[in-house]
Amino acid sequence: MPLTKIAMTDIGPSWLTVLRFALAAAPLALFGRRSLRRAMSLPTVLWGGVGYGFAIVLQNAGIGRTSVSHGALIIGATPVLVAVFGVACGRGVARGATWGGLLLSLARIGLIAGDGKGEATLTGDLLITASTVLCAGFFVAQPRLLSGRNPVAVTGVQLASGALAALPFAVFGEQPPVDGTGGTVVAILALAVVGTLAPFTLFAYGQARVSPAEAGAYLNLEPLVGFVAGVALFGDTLAAPQIVGGLAVAGGILFSSAPPAYERTRLPAVVSDSREVRYR
Repeated sequence: MPLTKIAMTDIGPSWLTVLRFALAAAPLALFGRRSLRRAMSLPTVLWGGVGYGFAIVLQNAGIGRTSVSHGALIIGATPVLVAVFGVACGRGVARGATWGGLLLSLARIGLIAGDGKGEATLTGDLLITASTVLCAGFFVAQPRLLSGRNPVAVTGVQLASGALAALPFAVFGEQPPVDGTGGTVVAILALAVVGTLAPFTLFAYGQARVSPAEAGAYLNLEPLVGFVAGVALFGDTLAAPQIVGGLAVAGGILFSSAPPAYERTRLPAVVSDSREVRYR
């Protein structure tokens, strides 16, 4: 979010999305070129347009119209939505510990955001809410899209699809970027590499190996890191609620991702005859 704020001083939210994803997709397509054909399924392309294109355009537009604290609060609801959508679609089973960790992390969002300062608007909040819902749906669909495919190639295809999905909004809704300051260029490059190429690819590798609810728990780090960056880069106030909230996010992630304390064991019960063993 801090990098987006910096970049949007000279560029609109849609053009930022196009440039960010196009710059990140190119090297991923090169590295995963041998697996690109298999990764180019219609669901993969469509979800890339929704989860990366439409969702991030809405998020960028919302960030420009609301406060960082409100944005963190709304984005912090993503893990809970991922868990709910996953269970509703039959693509994940959330254990009691997972729900507990998600609720603990959601509570810490209120601690971090509730003490924040800044001007917020209903329009900005609604834009980020719509983006959050789309992102949650994308994260639930992603494990099936990754099954049997190269995560690098899948991510490259989806980012390219996201850039194409955002392009009409940029062309018909915003002025094309003519020039920008050095800070804007650095922010866009950082978003493309540090904020897109590396984390989205790593997250894709992880999503292929855990349930949607467990993967969603780690999304709680996003608003926390954003707040820390705000304190370090923009001089935001660091108060007790933020410190307590930061500790809660770590506890929430550990709580929701920890393995069960024990596994139920099926023990042989009564041997009725030499051919049948019943279990309890």
